[in-house]
Amino acid sequence: MVKEIERAGIPVVHICTVVPISLTVGANRIVPAIAIPHPLGNPAFDKDEQKAIRRKIVDKALVALTTEVDGQTVFED
Repeated sequence: MVKEIERAGIPVVHICTVVPISLTVGANRIVPAIAIPHPLGNPAFDKDEQKAIRRKIVDKALVALTTEVDGQTVFED
């Protein structure tokens, strides 16, 4: 689905827990997430730590969304 949306001219960021799968399916802008059961956080952390983790991932995704890429790019820390 990511590739089809991009073909329509709409940039897409794929936030994923398993980067190799995103690379296999052809996503262009890839932002790694935390873990499969909890991609945007860790339930062992308190509310403020959860918010900080989510904010960091979303901020990274927004940077990826506004970055011109030529092919697949993984936006690491």
